Amino acid sequence: MSQPFELPSFYVPHPARLNPHLDEAREHSAGWAREMGMLEGSGVWTRADLDAHDYGLLCAYTHPDASAEALSLVTDWYVWVFFFDDHFLEVFKRSNDREGGKAYLDRLPLFMPADPGAEVPEPVNPVEAGLADLWRRTVPSMGEDWRVRFAESTRNLLNESLWELANINAGRIANPVEYIEMRRKVGGAPWSAGLIEYAAGAEVPAEVSGARPLRVLMDAFSDGVHLRNDLFSYQREVEDEGELSNGVLVLETFLECTTQEAADAVNDLLTSRLQQFENTVLTELPQLFADTALDPEGCARVLAYVKGLQDWQAGGHEWHLRSSRYMNDGGAAADPAGPAGSAGAATWWDPFAIGGVGTSALDVLKPGGALDDLAGELGSLSRSGPVTKAWAPTVGESPLAGLLEALKGGTAGTGASLESPGTGPVGGSRGDVDPGVRRARSHAHVPFQAVGPSRLPEFRLPFTVDPSPYLESSRLHTLAWADRIGLLGIRPGDPTAGLWTAESMADYDLALCAAGIHPDASVDQLDLTTDWLAWGTYADDYFPVAFGRSGDLAGAKAAHARFLLLMPVDGEPAAEPLTALERGLADLWERTAGPMAADARGKLREAVEKMTLSWIWELNNQVQNRIPDPVDYLEMRRSTFGSDLTMSLSRLAHGNVVPPEVYASGPMRSLENAVADYACLMNDLFSYQKEIEFEGEVHNAALVVQNFFTCDYPAAVRIVDDLMHARLDQFRHVVAEEFPVLFEDFALDGPARAVLAGYVKELENWLAGILAWHRGCRRYREEDLLRHFGREAAEAPGTLAQEAVEPGGGAVGALLLRPTGLGTSAATPAGALGRAAVG
Repeated sequence: MSQPFELPSFYVPHPARLNPHLDEAREHSAGWAREMGMLEGSGVWTRADLDAHDYGLLCAYTHPDASAEALSLVTDWYVWVFFFDDHFLEVFKRSNDREGGKAYLDRLPLFMPADPGAEVPEPVNPVEAGLADLWRRTVPSMGEDWRVRFAESTRNLLNESLWELANINAGRIANPVEYIEMRRKVGGAPWSAGLIEYAAGAEVPAEVSGARPLRVLMDAFSDGVHLRNDLFSYQREVEDEGELSNGVLVLETFLECTTQEAADAVNDLLTSRLQQFENTVLTELPQLFADTALDPEGCARVLAYVKGLQDWQAGGHEWHLRSSRYMNDGGAAADPAGPAGSAGAATWWDPFAIGGVGTSALDVLKPGGALDDLAGELGSLSRSGPVTKAWAPTVGESPLAGLLEALKGGTAGTGASLESPGTGPVGGSRGDVDPGVRRARSHAHVPFQAVGPSRLPEFRLPFTVDPSPYLESSRLHTLAWADRIGLLGIRPGDPTAGLWTAESMADYDLALCAAGIHPDASVDQLDLTTDWLAWGTYADDYFPVAFGRSGDLAGAKAAHARFLLLMPVDGEPAAEPLTALERGLADLWERTAGPMAADARGKLREAVEKMTLSWIWELNNQVQNRIPDPVDYLEMRRSTFGSDLTMSLSRLAHGNVVPPEVYASGPMRSLENAVADYACLMNDLFSYQKEIEFEGEVHNAALVVQNFFTCDYPAAVRIVDDLMHARLDQFRHVVAEEFPVLFEDFALDGPARAVLAGYVKELENWLAGILAWHRGCRRYREEDLLRHFGREAAEAPGTLAQEAVEPGGGAVGALLLRPTGLGTSAATPAGALGRAAVG
C-alpha cells in the first residue's frame, strides 16, 4: 500500500536510549496480558498481535532509566491502555453504540478508588480486570496529590472516547483548537506524564503541580506526543479505520490543502510545541522555584520529571519508527543513513551536539543547517531590507538577523516584508521549516512597524442584541467613577499618569460593551459591569507601560500580589489600597463579592487572579521579544481578554440550580472555550494596528499566524477569520447536539435545563455585544489611534508621550513610545515618535 504522504523531517532534540530490562518487561507483560484475558479468546488480540505491537519496546525507549520492576509495571499499563483503545473500537466504535459505550465507561472509575484500601467491584471483562490489578500495584507508592491527578487523567482518557464516537456518528471533523484540547484527553499523554512521575521516582510536589509552568510542560509534552502519533498513524486511522480524530486530517480539512501540506503543518506545530516546552523549562521554571521557595529536593524532582518527559518524546519517536502499528516504511524520518539510536539522518538531532535541557537551540550553528538560511528567513520580519555584515542595524531591521549574518561572515538576502505574499500552505508550497529558524524567528520581531488600518473580514455572527436602556446613564457613571478613584488625569510621582484621559475613556465607551453583553441589567448591575470592564481594560493597558518597557517582572508580580490582598474570601480584612488601580479593584470587590457566600467569593477571586497572572505571562514574552507559540497564545488569550472572569460572574449568578460537575463537563468547557476564542480573535483583528504599530505588542493572533505559517497579513486575517467561524460552528454544534446528551447524562431537571438554556443566550448576547462595541467605540480606528498616540497625544500637556521628550528633543526613559528589550534597539525613540507624529 502506498503512503498518503512522505513523513517530514522531525525535530528530535534528544537521542533515544534503551532500557536494559527490555526482555524482562516483554516477557512479563505477555504473561500478564494472558492472565487478564486480553489475548486469545478476547476477540481483540492474539499473542502475535501483542508481540508485533511491542509495547515493551515502547516503554523501554520512553523510560530508559526505570528499574526492572518499574518498567514491567509501566509496560503493563501501556498494554492495558492500548487494549482498551482497540477493545472500545471493536465493541462500540465500529457499531456506533454510544449507549453501550457509556455504560461500559461509567464502571471503570469504580476500579480507581481514592483510598487504596477500598473495595472494588468484581471485574467482568479484561479491561476492568487489568485496571483493578494495575491500580492495586501502583498507587500505594504514590502520594494523594498524584493519585487524584492520575485518576483524573485516566478518567479523561476513558470518558472522552465518547467524544470520538460521537464525531464518528456525526461524520464530523473537529476544528484545530477543539482537536488539540480533546486530543489531550483521548490521546493519553497527560496519563503518560503521570506514569513518568512513577517510573522516574519524580513525583511533582503538590505545591507546584497546578502552577502554569507545570501545566504548560504537560500540555506541550502531550501535544508533541499526539501530533507525532497523528503523523505516523494517519494511514491506519484514517484510511483503514475511518477515524476522524487525526491532526493531519483536521488541518487538511481546515486549511483546504493537500495531505502532504497538512502533514508538514502538523510537523511544524509539533516543533513549535516542543520549543514551547524548552522555553518554559528555561524561563518559567526558575521563576516558579523562586516564587514558591521550593526546596532543593522539590526542585530536583521537578527537573527529574522534565528529563522524564524529554526521554518519553525521544523514545516515543524511535518506537514509532519501529512498530508495525504505524506508517514508517520510508520517508525522511526513516532514513536508514541515520546514526544508531537516532531517528535518521534527516531528523534535527546531532549525536555530537551539546546536550541538556534547551541546548537544542544550538542547532542554528549546525554546518549546512539552520544558520545557512536563518538570516534570509528573518529578513521576512524586517521592514528595511538586509542587515549589514558589520552588525549595525538601522531602524526597522532585525538585530538577530544581522548577528547571525556576522557569525556566518556573509550578508543577508533581501527578505520579503510582512506585507509581501507568504509562502505557507495558503500561498504555495513551503516544505519543512528548520527548527533553528523557527525558534530564532519567534524572537526577531521588530516592534512598532507601520501596518496601516486593521483589515476586517465580514463577521458572520448570527446573534443580535438590543442594548440596555440605561446606556447613557452608565456612560456618565463610569467616567465619574474612574475619575473618583484616580484612573484619569495627572498623579504626582506616577509614571503612568495620563495613560487614560476623560476624552480617551469616553472614546473607549465601555458602557456600550456592558449594555450589549448585559442588556437586561438593572441600573446598578449595568454600572457594576461597566466598571469591571473599565478596570480590566485600564489594567491591561497599564501593565505593559508600567512594567513591560523596563522589564520589571518583579514589580508586576508585586502588583499582582497586592491585588490578592484586596480580595478577602473568608471575612479577613482587606488591605488598604495604595494606588488608583488598587482603589478600583477594592471598590469592585466590595460591591460584587460582598453579598456572595464564601465559596462563590473564592471562585470569583480565582477568576480575577487568573486574569492578572496572564498579564505577567505577556510581560515574560515581551521581555524576551518572543511571539508566542500558537497553542499557548490562544489558551492564554482567554485569560488576558478576561473571558474567564466574565463567564465566572455569569455562572455565579445562576446559584446552585446547576450541579458544579455540569460546568466542569466536556461539553460545557467546549462551549465556553469556543465562545471565548471567537471574541478574543475578533478583538485581535480589530486591534491589530493599535497593538502592532502603536504599542509594539507581540500578542496578537494575526501576528502569531504570520509567524507560524510564514504568511502575510491578509492571509493571516483569512486564517484567523476561518478559525473564528469554525469556533462559532462548534458553539452551535455543542448547543444543538451535545447539550441534549449532557442533559440526559446528568439527569437534569427542568429548572436546571432552563438555566443552561438561559446561559447559552447570555453567551450569544456576550458575542453580539462585544462585536457591537468594537464597531461602535473609538479605540481601534486609525484616526482615533493617531489622536490617542500620535501628534495630538504627543503635544498634549501631561501625557506619557509628552513626558517622554525633553524640550531639546531627547528621549527620557523607557516610556510609552520607546520600546526596549531584545530586538528593539533598532526602534529608536526619535524614529518611534516621528512615525507616530506623521503616520
